[in-house]
Amino acid sequence: MARVSQEHLDARRRQILDGAARCFARNGFHATSMQDVLTEVGLSAGAVYRYFSGKEELIAAIAAEAFAAMRGAFAEASKATPPPTPDVLLGAVLRLVLEERIPGADRQVFARLILQVWSETLRDERLFRILVEGFNGMRGIWTELVEVYRETGLMAADVPADRVARTLIATAQGYIAQQALFGDVDVEVLQDGLRGLMSMGSQSAS
Repeated sequence: MARVSQEHLDARRRQILDGAARCFARNGFHATSMQDVLTEVGLSAGAVYRYFSGKEELIAAIAAEAFAAMRGAFAEASKATPPPTPDVLLGAVLRLVLEERIPGADRQVFARLILQVWSETLRDERLFRILVEGFNGMRGIWTELVEVYRETGLMAADVPADRVARTLIATAQGYIAQQALFGDVDVEVLQDGLRGLMSMGSQSAS
């Protein structure tokens, strides 16, 4: 019997995760059954259970992947020297995360999925640990960026870097919540708003 390649296994796992994500985003975690997922991906139960033991494991995998994608996007976008300003950086990352994660799904669909993951962490300890790990990773990346902003003279040093980091993360979370609830919120809206807030110091100084 021919051996199944790792590339094939990875592609099949990707197919299952994307299909499950579409189902969860449409109907919520609790209203979605494993049969719904099987129908969405067009695979047998045996094929799906080879990769995931059930719905809870699928949810955990999607959550972990979402956080990893966001951390990776920030890390990649911040490699420039000097790094992009917060409005540019947040815009680039949110476009990447919301528009490229689920093939065939718009950004509101994925934003709704993220919101569901957040609410599910209140009842699921495993998901909560994933959330904490993801949040702490984001705090670390942003704290390092704030230090670089200071070193390059882009930001004053009168506020602890971690507080700036948490505020920027909250800005991204707020945008995702608005996108999930209301839809049709362009990333440019967030970028323009941040740019306006960032100009306050320079206006008062002049």
